[in-house]
Formats: sequence, C-alpha cells, structure tokens
Amino acid sequence: MSAQSERLKRRLDAIPKAVREAVQPALIKSGQELAGTMEQLAPVDSGDLKDSIHVTPPGQATPSYSQPGGSRVAGDTEVLITVGNSDVRYPHLVEYGTADTVAQPFFWPAFRLNRKRLANRIKRAVRKAVKDAT
Repeated sequence: MSAQSERLKRRLDAIPKAVREAVQPALIKSGQELAGTMEQLAPVDSGDLKDSIHVTPPGQATPSYSQPGGSRVAGDTEVLITVGNSDVRYPHLVEYGTADTVAQPFFWPAFRLNRKRLANRIKRAVRKAVKDAT
C-alpha cells in the first residue's frame, strides 16, 4: 500500500463511528441519484444494461462480474455504483466502444454531471454529523 493510501486509511479510521453512520443516508441518496442519471443516459430505453446498474450501500458486497472491479465490499464511508452482473458482462464495451462500435458513454458522463452536487450534499452531512457529535 502506498504512503498516500496509508495516510488516507488512518484519517478515515480516525472518524468516529457515530459520524460515519450519520453520513451514510447522504451517501446512499447520492448513490441512488447517480444511478438514476446513469439509467437516463444509458444508450437503450430498457433492458439488461439498465437493469444491471446497482447501488451498493456501505458494508455490502457488489454483484459478481460488475464493472468496474468485480465483487468487493463497500467500506463504512463509501457507496459503490456498478454496472453489470453475471449476465451483463459488456458495460465497459458500451462505455468505451470497440474497434467495431462507437463508444456510447453513460457511466462517467453521469458522474461528471452530478459530482459537484453530490459532493456538496456529502460535505454538508459530514459537517452536520461532526457538529452534532461534538
């Protein structure tokens, strides 16, 4: 693990448990909002790709074969949005394209569209939780 990763891990571990728990609703709401935007931007009206967009709350595991990264457990201070499952294993090909098909990005554009608003919501929740805990 790099020095920067270790430093971040120590800082996250220093956050009181009550503060982490108080922030989780804002994290989950932000994840659901981001997933909703991804569903709107997905290049199909309905189907397996849209249905495979999944929000994983803190402490739970992502679906197998999800993109990016496959199955893993979300930490106390993170919500993971993934696309794909055991039946839908092609989201990265849609997002980035192939030699034969043009890219139809939906994952990262949704993130960029929502980043500031979601970050502000989470920062407000953190500030409030810290203030309430002290």
